[in-house]
Formats: sequence, structure tokens, C-alpha cells
Amino acid sequence: MTYTTYILNCKILYKRFKVQRTGVNNMKIPIIKLDKDLPTPHYKHDGDAGMDLYSSEDVIILPGEFKLVGTGLKMAIPYGFEAQIRPRSGLAAKHGVSIVNTPGTVDGGYRGEFMVILINHGKEPFEIKRADRIAQMIVNKFEAVHLEEVEVLPDSSRAEGGLGSTGKRD
Repeated sequence: MTYTTYILNCKILYKRFKVQRTGVNNMKIPIIKLDKDLPTPHYKHDGDAGMDLYSSEDVIILPGEFKLVGTGLKMAIPYGFEAQIRPRSGLAAKHGVSIVNTPGTVDGGYRGEFMVILINHGKEPFEIKRADRIAQMIVNKFEAVHLEEVEVLPDSSRAEGGLGSTGKRD
């Protein structure tokens, strides 16, 4: 194989990879914007997993307090998928603000407004303005399972080892 052929093959592979990364073939999810002036969630960069969700209201969260904050969005997540609502690392690192039930799960049958339960772990009141980014959403496929009651579980190398059982602190 010549160097030129090698470079052409690399470019073809990169284009295929980039198409997958940028989501050209991604599914479409129906969305209703209750607040038309808020940005529509979108990926900021190629390869990002999460889309930012924005606050639809002004809120102040006192230290140690949690509040339910609206996003102004309704969506029809397809069955077999879930929307996970996760904290934004910048809010956590800079202000101690996170999500109480992280990750929050939005199931395929839910049609109400997406809400985020934010908590202020910081020492100062935290002010959220309408259109501030408050969380991120990741859509994942999942498998439905059926639980089968049995008398004995199959063996495993871990057995009943739980919290802290995989290693010792030096």
C-alpha cells in the first residue's frame, strides 16, 4: 500500500467516524418548548454526550436547600430509551450546586415538563436566572428485564463482597 493510498483510507475512515460522532443518523425526539425564547437543547461540540438544559425561571437556592426548577420543555422520549438528567460539573465545582437524585431518569411514557431538583451544597445562596444552564441531558438506550425468583444465585468470583471489598487502603 502506498502512502497516498494509506492517507486516502485514513480520510475515508475519519469521515465515517465523524458522521457517527456528529449524529447525522441520530433519532429525532419530539419536543414542545413551553418557553419559545429558551435555547433548544443541543450538543455544543462533536462527540459530546450531554445537551444542556436551561432554567425557565428565576430561582434562589439557599445553602442546604433544594428546589424543583422547570426547564420549559416537554419531550416524547421513545420507549426503550431514557433521558438521564445529570449535574453540570461547572456548577458543582464553582458553587457546590448539584442534583438531588442524580442521575434523574425520564421514562418514555412521561409527557410532562422536564424538571430538575437542584440542591445547594455551597455556603452562599445561589441565584439562577431564566435561561441559565442548570443540568445536562443524556439519552440512553436500555434493556427491559424480567426478574425471576430463584432459590440460589449462580456463583461469581466476587461472591458477596460489597463496599470496599475490592481493595485495601495503604
